[in-house]
Amino acid sequence: MFAAIRHYRRPWLRADLLAGATVWAVLIPESLAYATIAGVPPVAGLYAAPAALLLYALLGSSRHLVVGPMSATAALSAGIVAPVAGTNPGHYAALTAALAIGAGLIALVAGLARLGFLAGLISEPVLKGFIIGLALTIIIGQVPKIFGVEKGDGDFFAQAVHVLRELPQTSVVTAGVGLASLAVLLLLRRFLPRLPASLLVVALGVLAATAFGLDQHGVKVVGNIDGGLPAYGLPDASLDDYLSLASGAFGVVLIGFAEGLGAAKTYAARAGYTVNPNRELIGLGAANLGAGLSSGMVVNGSLSKTAVNGGAGARSQLSGVTVAALTVITLLFLTAFFEQLPEATLGAVVIVAVVELVDVRALVRLYRLWSRQLGAIYGPAARADFGAAIAAGLGVLIFDTLPGLLIGVAVSLVLLLYRAARTNVAVLGREPRSGQWNDLARHADNETVPGVLVVRVEGGLFFGNADHVRDRIRRLVAAGGVRTVVLDAQAVPFVDMTAAGALGELSHELGRDDVRLLIAAGIGQVRDLLDRSGEDTELPVYPGIEDAVAAAGASSG
Repeated sequence: MFAAIRHYRRPWLRADLLAGATVWAVLIPESLAYATIAGVPPVAGLYAAPAALLLYALLGSSRHLVVGPMSATAALSAGIVAPVAGTNPGHYAALTAALAIGAGLIALVAGLARLGFLAGLISEPVLKGFIIGLALTIIIGQVPKIFGVEKGDGDFFAQAVHVLRELPQTSVVTAGVGLASLAVLLLLRRFLPRLPASLLVVALGVLAATAFGLDQHGVKVVGNIDGGLPAYGLPDASLDDYLSLASGAFGVVLIGFAEGLGAAKTYAARAGYTVNPNRELIGLGAANLGAGLSSGMVVNGSLSKTAVNGGAGARSQLSGVTVAALTVITLLFLTAFFEQLPEATLGAVVIVAVVELVDVRALVRLYRLWSRQLGAIYGPAARADFGAAIAAGLGVLIFDTLPGLLIGVAVSLVLLLYRAARTNVAVLGREPRSGQWNDLARHADNETVPGVLVVRVEGGLFFGNADHVRDRIRRLVAAGGVRTVVLDAQAVPFVDMTAAGALGELSHELGRDDVRLLIAAGIGQVRDLLDRSGEDTELPVYPGIEDAVAAAGASSG
């Protein structure tokens, strides 16, 4: 139990308690804000936190990870629950809790089945594009609160157009509160980063609303927040509801796990320990089960709050337990304080929390991962990572959260297959001094052997690229003057039967023109399959390029 604090050291206590108090100061206002993103009462964010924090501390493997409501999964939750809830807003909170329970069960089963490797299904560029699209969607959804205008419906672009049309109806007092909150948050984060900026701005907003009666001047406030502990148990949802939410719950787990595991690994590397992906899945599952059974919402590991935790000196999950205890105290005694919180201030907290996720620099870096040689080889797929990120981002902006994620993953896989199907076949030449064989396109001064064409396939040989490789070699031979083709297989990690058969066919075709095909430097599994393919008499395999070239010279002589 509590593996992360099993070997606890007394000198860590002060740092953990201080870190827990610091994280609490960030978690409270952000949990209220993220609950509004999910479309449930703000207190649902607080309901979710204590059980989630305690259960993760019990079962997770990270000493630093902080779990709780997060913007990405909150927005994903809203997109999943809304169609199921339909025109019954009273059922919305129950379905949100049911989604957390469903996600928790899926994560638990995946962790017990040791499926932690599935985090690799979402590439970093896809996740980056998804998060950027999600952040922009969240921001445009909060802008109406800043200006005191009605929120629009539809995708990101429809909402943006609606905001522009509504700007003439701006409430001056509300806009003053919202813009002032934004300005103070940004200034505090820029010049006093160690202060709990969100909590300070929330406190100032509450004090201003109380002192000046802002709600009497058209400024909307959060309103009644039920104090006390939540109702525990299963939400009022049917089996059909759970089945309707199941596919969305998979998306929540995939996104929550990827984000949380990234944060956990980052701080584990800094502190010199390792995290277990399967235990992280189990910890995530238990945290979501606890959140759902506490009338809460979906939770996941938070990079921002984990950064606060690590920056404040946390040494173990006792800091998370401290956050849980302080959140319970807040529910019991402090909820009334937040009832006068202006919605414009809450919107500002959300915007500042997610605006840093709009990582344009990352997109620029992905776009620059290109060269003329890559463009010549792969064509439009040369910027595969950038394309996948843009596809995921636009998918979220146009089609909603879960479809956007699936679009990003699908485009990423298609581009990967496209690149694999267009594996580069490089023509090699010998470097005069070292004797190494290099790509002539990059080393034009390398020497060739008269009558011998040396080529290298830079990737696996399989059914998807067998015809491309064969056609490329045919075209090179058709240029004339070739008596022997040496295929350098050193960069070929695998070959399947289709590709082995294609090489055999190529050998027969070349043989009709008195051109031999030799294989050089094939690794073990490639040699094994070629030996068993029935083409061994036609495809002799040599230890290296020089051996194959020497054999070609002896044959021609």
